[in-house]
Amino acid sequence: MPDGPRYDDDFYASTQYQAEVLRSMRTRDNRFDREHVAEEIEAVGRSERDAVRSQVRRILEHFLKLAHSPAQDRRSGWIESILDARSILVDKVSSTLRQDIEASLPRLYRDARRKTEVSLGGQGEDQTVAGLPAACPYSVDEILAEDWYPDPPGEVK
Repeated sequence: MPDGPRYDDDFYASTQYQAEVLRSMRTRDNRFDREHVAEEIEAVGRSERDAVRSQVRRILEHFLKLAHSPAQDRRSGWIESILDARSILVDKVSSTLRQDIEASLPRLYRDARRKTEVSLGGQGEDQTVAGLPAACPYSVDEILAEDWYPDPPGEVK
């Protein structure tokens, strides 16, 4: 794309591209602090990326709880949290950020798994914690799907 990613189509990619363009500009007026403005634009993009990653970790954590915890009284709260995270992601995920999710999914899953271990371990579910998968069993499509949830323990669709 000669003009780079469009702001409305891919906000994150646009921020990174515009920062690069700004840095490459030559200016006769040295009062303009090009480097700091470029850093701020990049920071806004990273903040958007970090917000997406945070919601993905949140969804993964609750997927693990839904799939492995026998607790029934907390299930609706986990589903509500997933719904909330997905509603945030719908407005933020662009093609570039989807690629970032795919690339960082193993690390995001490890983080979510550790948080799940602490949470369920604190509820006395040590046996559940021991059965959590080491690698991410969920795809990006499942994470972003509007109505997909993992099967509860002992159930298969």
